[in-house]
Amino acid sequence: MSATRYLLAVLLLALGSASPLACARETLRVLAWPGYADRDLVKQFEDRYNATVEVTFVSSDEILWEKVKSGQGADFDVFAVNTAELTRYIDQGLSIPLDLSHIPNTRHQLPRFSNLQSIPGITREGRVYAIPYTYSAMGLIYDRKQVKKPPTSMAAMWDPRLKGRVLAYDGSSQNFSMVALSLGIKTPFQLKEKDFRRVAKRLVALRANVLTFYTLPEESIALFRDNSIALMFANYGTQQVDQLRKAGADIGYVIPQEGALAWLDCWTITRGVRNKRLAEDWINYTLEKPFSDALTQRQGLANTIEPSPSADKSDKIIWLEPVEDFKMRAELWTRILSGDRAGKF
Repeated sequence: MSATRYLLAVLLLALGSASPLACARETLRVLAWPGYADRDLVKQFEDRYNATVEVTFVSSDEILWEKVKSGQGADFDVFAVNTAELTRYIDQGLSIPLDLSHIPNTRHQLPRFSNLQSIPGITREGRVYAIPYTYSAMGLIYDRKQVKKPPTSMAAMWDPRLKGRVLAYDGSSQNFSMVALSLGIKTPFQLKEKDFRRVAKRLVALRANVLTFYTLPEESIALFRDNSIALMFANYGTQQVDQLRKAGADIGYVIPQEGALAWLDCWTITRGVRNKRLAEDWINYTLEKPFSDALTQRQGLANTIEPSPSADKSDKIIWLEPVEDFKMRAELWTRILSGDRAGKF
């Protein structure tokens, strides 16, 4: 055999023995909240599916919306979003229906989450657009040393005695709904023009009483610890409770008498997904017990396969719903943050 024919034979043998998967390693682009995709768990998924996972974290619903919308869904494959926000992604065609036969681990979920048709916002015309992943109520966290009696109302955030020692969340939709709830408005997700004025003025007053508005849970923990914070609106709920206690903080957590907004985050797939089956494999993987257990043990968040009394112990939990005008809330919130006075609303 000539040298040339010998080299050609070796090359053909090498190509023939190579695994197709080894020659085509897929990349899955995940958009999620902090704590939803820890590196070691991602690594296990990569090894199992011979894929590379690129995780991008977000800090607010507004940032999540902009990241998905700016690329018309082409920049990411799968992302985590709460049920109230999911509506606009479906409306804009940015989320696509799922094939449940590729997500068999849904059978392990608790009945309240496996009965998908009963969860507002995640189905449309008989098709399923998202799978529940985690949830939490947004209660109040307080420092036991500074606040001797547990606060009973959200009004505590406006207490002038706590000025400069209160933390609130930097988010437009939740803040308008939270304040509407505190004012006794019966439809906190569907505000009328007169309601907007009342809520905006109340948010201006909150701005004057807080130290600042945080975004990420880790940021809130550092601010709480380093600034002698007495009270915090816990947008991330039990995740922040868990992180603060691990940091040694002596805190309490309450659901106020007005009730507490609660979010249910789900996985959904973008219309620009490159490999839909791999994205559905990711959703299925996150519903495995080790992954769900890690979410609870590491982040303090409830998962959807095991009961979590600490995250669902009150009959005053109010699940987030789609709001009347996402854009208007965002624009008004920007004005409030920039310093507009109450008289301008």
